[in-house]
Amino acid sequence: MKLTADAKGVFPIAPTPFFDDGAVDHASIDRMMDFYQACGSTGLTVLGQLGEAPKLDFAESLDIASQVIGKAGGMPVVVGVSAPGFASMRALSREVMDRGAAGVMIAPPNTLRTDDQIVNYYHQAVEAIGDDVPFVLQDYPLTFSVQMAPTVIRRIVTDLASCVMLKHEDWPGLEKISALRRFEAEGTMRHISILCGNNGLFLDYEMARGADGANTGYCFPDMLCDFVKWVGEGKIEAAHDLFDAHLPLLRYEQQPGVGLAVRKYVMMRRGILTSAAQRRPGSVLTAQAKTEVDHLLARLGKHDPRARNLV
Repeated sequence: MKLTADAKGVFPIAPTPFFDDGAVDHASIDRMMDFYQACGSTGLTVLGQLGEAPKLDFAESLDIASQVIGKAGGMPVVVGVSAPGFASMRALSREVMDRGAAGVMIAPPNTLRTDDQIVNYYHQAVEAIGDDVPFVLQDYPLTFSVQMAPTVIRRIVTDLASCVMLKHEDWPGLEKISALRRFEAEGTMRHISILCGNNGLFLDYEMARGADGANTGYCFPDMLCDFVKWVGEGKIEAAHDLFDAHLPLLRYEQQPGVGLAVRKYVMMRRGILTSAAQRRPGSVLTAQAKTEVDHLLARLGKHDPRARNLV
C-alpha cells in the first residue's frame, strides 16, 4: 500500500537498535515493531535523521528497512533515503519500494539557499527516484539550515504529484501550518498530509492548526497515539492534560546532541531496546544526565502509569 495524501495518526520515527559493539540488534527491531503496532501507530518511518542512517552502509540500510517492512503487518512504512547524491537515493528508493515500502522521505541538503534551488532540487530528486514513488517532504530548518516558506512548499506540492506528505519541523511553525491549510481552502494548493516532528514538542497546538498527527521519535509514542486519538474524539482537555504531563521529558529529550541518547535510554528502560548504544560517533549519557532522566520518569509516573516500574 503506497502512502497517500490522506495519511493521519502517528508515524513514529524508529531508532536503529545497536549492541554496545556497534552491531545492528535485529532482535530489538522485532521487539520494537511489536511495540509500535500494539500502541496504536498508524505508520512508521525508518532510517530517519535520528535513526542514525548516515552511519549505515547501503546493505545495512536495505537489510533494516526490509526487516521493518516485513514486521509491519501491513502498516505503511516510510524509508528515509536522503543522501549526498541521487544515485544512492535512487538505488535505496527503488529497492525498498520493491520490498513493500509505502514511500520515502527526502530532506534537503544544507547547501540550498534560494527558493528556486529548493524547488529544483526536489524536481531532480523525483526525476531520480521516479514519479511513481510517493515522497515525504522534510522541512526541518533547525537541522538542515534550509528555510522553506509556505509558498515554496506550495510550489513543490503543485509541481510534483508524488509529494503526498509534509514532515513539518519548523520552529516556530504554527503559522506555516495555518498558511498551508489556508492555501488548500482557497483552492491554490491540493491537500497533503501534514505530520509533525520536533519530538512532538508543539503537537498540542499543531493539531488545532490543521496537522494530521505526529511523525517523530519521542520515547513514549504511545502517548502521542493517545493524544492524537483523543483530539480526534473531541477529548481536548484530557489530551492536553496527558501532553502536559509528558512535556518536561519531551523538552529534555529534544536537546540537540543528547536527545537520541535520552530516547534510547528510556526505550531500553521500557524493555524495547536491549542497549541504549549509538553507533560511533555518538553521544553517551553521563551518570548525572541519567539521574535527571530517571527523576523525570518518576515524576511522569505520578500521572502516567507507563512511566512506572521500568527496568
